[in-house]
Amino acid sequence: MGKTMKNMAGFSNMGLIVSVRGSVVDVHFESQLPPIHSLLHTGVDGKVFIEVFAQLDAHRVRGIALTPTQGLARGMPVTDSGGPLLAPIGKEILSRMFDVFGNAIDRLPAPEVGWRSVHCPPPPLAHRTTQSEVFETGVKIIDVLMPLERGGKAGLFGGAGVGKTVLLTEMIHNMVGQREGVSIFCGIGERCREGEELYRDMKSAGVLDNMVMVFGQMNEPPGARFRVGHVALTMAEYFRDDEHRDVLLLVDNIYRFIQAGMEISGLMGQMPARLGYQPTLGTELAQLQDRIANTDSGAITSIQAVYVPADDFTDPAAMYTFSHLSASIVLSRKRASEGLYPAIDPLQSNSKMATPGVIGARHYALAQEIRRTLAQYADLKDIIAMLGLEQLSSEDRNVVARARRLERFLTQPFFTTEQFTGMQGKLVSLKDALDGCERILRDEFKDVPETALYMIGSIDEAMDKHVPEGRNAVNQHAP
Repeated sequence: MGKTMKNMAGFSNMGLIVSVRGSVVDVHFESQLPPIHSLLHTGVDGKVFIEVFAQLDAHRVRGIALTPTQGLARGMPVTDSGGPLLAPIGKEILSRMFDVFGNAIDRLPAPEVGWRSVHCPPPPLAHRTTQSEVFETGVKIIDVLMPLERGGKAGLFGGAGVGKTVLLTEMIHNMVGQREGVSIFCGIGERCREGEELYRDMKSAGVLDNMVMVFGQMNEPPGARFRVGHVALTMAEYFRDDEHRDVLLLVDNIYRFIQAGMEISGLMGQMPARLGYQPTLGTELAQLQDRIANTDSGAITSIQAVYVPADDFTDPAAMYTFSHLSASIVLSRKRASEGLYPAIDPLQSNSKMATPGVIGARHYALAQEIRRTLAQYADLKDIIAMLGLEQLSSEDRNVVARARRLERFLTQPFFTTEQFTGMQGKLVSLKDALDGCERILRDEFKDVPETALYMIGSIDEAMDKHVPEGRNAVNQHAP
C-alpha cells in the first residue's frame, strides 16, 4: 500500500489519533491541518489508511478508514501523505486485477505504473462531443428495442437473482471480442467469488489482454467501497484522454456505491434524508456519473448494474440513477420465472437512442410495432386468463400468436451460461435480429410452433428446429 505515497517522498506532517469509533477516526494535528480528501496512514507499518472527510476545528480532522481499524488506539501517530488517494495508470495495468489502493490482487508481481489522483473534474463542455452513435451488443432484445449509446450510460435494473451480473458478463464477452477498445470492470460491494470467477472466465475466453479489473468487495469497509468507483474511472480517463482509446466501463453494482455513501453519511453523523439515504446522494452520484463522457479524444461507455431494493423502482437510489442514464434495461422477475432469458421487460425498458434520426426509419418503425404488439398482448392476458384464448376475436388471436413468438425469439442462449444450460452461446447481428422480428410480424412463422423460436440465434434456426405440427400440439404454449 505504501506505493501510493511514492510521489510524496520527503513530505512529513504528523498527528495523533484522539478517537476511534468503528471506521470514523479523529486525528489531532498541531501545526498543518491536512486538506479534505487527504490520505493519512497509521497503524503497524502504516497499513491503515484514512481519508479526511471533515475539518472539525483548527487542530482536528475527522476521517473515514479505507481499511479495517483493528489495532488502532488513541495516541497512535498518524502521517499525512500530503495528497489524495491515487490510482495506477499506464498500459501495464491491462490484464491485471487491483484493489482500491492500486495493489495487484491477482498473485502476480506488481507492475511498474504511473499514479494519478482519483479526484478529477469532469471533462469541460468544450471538449465533449454531441454526436449520437449506437453501440451494438450482440444481444437481440437490447439492440432492437433499447439500443445503447457509444459514450453513454446504460443501467441494468433488477432485484436480486434476475440476471444482472450474467447479462453484464455476456456483454463483456461480446464486446471485447468485437472491439479494439479497453474494458474496465469495477466491482463495488459485490460477492468476492464473483471477481475470481470473472477473472477465470475472461482468461479462458482470451479477452483479458484488453481488460482491467478493480474490486472493492462487500467484506471491505464502506470507505473502500465508496472510492473504488473513482479509481476505476481514473483508469478509464487515462485510456480515453492519454491513449485515445474507447473504453467500456462496467460497474457492478452502482447501488452498492450509494449504499457505501449512506454508511459513511451515518458514521459522520449527518441527518438522513428520505428512506434513510444520505442528504448528499444526488451530489455524490453526479460527481461519479459526470466523468463518464464522450470527448474529442475518445469515449467511455458505461454499463451499470443497479440493484433495486424490494423491486421498488420509486426507491431514491433507483430514481437518482435513472436521471443519469441514456438507456434503462429493466429486468423482470416474472419473465425470469417464465424462462424468458435475458429476463428484460421490453415495455418498461427504454433508450433515448430509439429515434428515427439515430437508428433509422425502418428500425424505429419495427421497434414501435414490436412494442405495440407486446403491449396489446399484455392487455389481453386478463381476458385470456378468465375466458380462454377461444373467446378472442381472430384478429386478437393473431396478435397473441405474434407476441408469443416475438417473446420467444427475443430470448437468447449466452456464452457465459453454456456450462449451466448446455446450449451454445449465440452472437446475433442487428440485421439478423431485425429481419427475424419483421418476418414474425408478417406472420411468416404462423405455422411454426412457438418452441422452435425459443433460445435461438437468427430466425433461420427456427426452421431447423421445426418439427411437424402434430407432435408439438401439446407443447404449443410451453416456453
